[in-house]
Amino acid sequence: MENTKQDLNIKMQARNMDLSYGSFKALEDINIDIYEKQVTALIGPSGSGKSTFLKSLNRMNDLVEGCKITGDITLEGKDIFNRDLDVNQLRKNVGMVFQHPNPFPMSIYDNVAYGPRTHGIKDKEKLDQLVEESLKGAAIWDEVKDDLGKNGLAVSGGQQQRICIARALAVKPDVLLMDEPTSALDPISTLKVEELIQELRKDYTIVIVTHNMQQAARVSDYTAFFYADPEKGGGHSTIIEFGETEQIFNNPNNEQTADYVAGRFG
Repeated sequence: MENTKQDLNIKMQARNMDLSYGSFKALEDINIDIYEKQVTALIGPSGSGKSTFLKSLNRMNDLVEGCKITGDITLEGKDIFNRDLDVNQLRKNVGMVFQHPNPFPMSIYDNVAYGPRTHGIKDKEKLDQLVEESLKGAAIWDEVKDDLGKNGLAVSGGQQQRICIARALAVKPDVLLMDEPTSALDPISTLKVEELIQELRKDYTIVIVTHNMQQAARVSDYTAFFYADPEKGGGHSTIIEFGETEQIFNNPNNEQTADYVAGRFG
């Protein structure tokens, strides 16, 4: 590990965060520091609240009826639930890449230019530059540069996912959230996205949800293990252990973490 915690800036932070849907408490007492220009993996069994927490980081859960969040989530020390905060600006700063590639039914060029256009960029030269930079950033420029007018749905799944990553990069986010970005992809496409994550971490803070333990070990610097105590009857998921990925996988402090990363349940 190149950096120690002392050398790193905290980009986002959750403190004493609870999330409920009506009377059902999904997340309980979540505390985590997300470090700048590091990859943080969120692991844990299905239903342990990883994606729910991820979507809270750019307030995607605002769109879910009955969702209530207490406690604090901050971006660079600022409360993301502050009444004066512009949610559109938050989602520009904290981009999201979903589990299944979801390009818009329009050209590759228009997919990538979509975000900058909605934020007021109309100049063709500037858009051309942003589209090229973003597709290069997503390691797909060489594959599509002669086909920018092609429909984004007409390419392979792996290419679609990298176009979606380019679309997220085009608005110049600080943080990139990835919700199981390779679970719908074949092994070769998965490897390309993992290599891309290693490149992107030089410029972006990345939080990735993954069910793949090997992937978490390969791509992340820090890992948080989410766990829902079955004795509480579902929900009440919390972070059982958080630390450097190497420590979580090789020398976990918690018995449940050790069992999970060893594949004994999940």
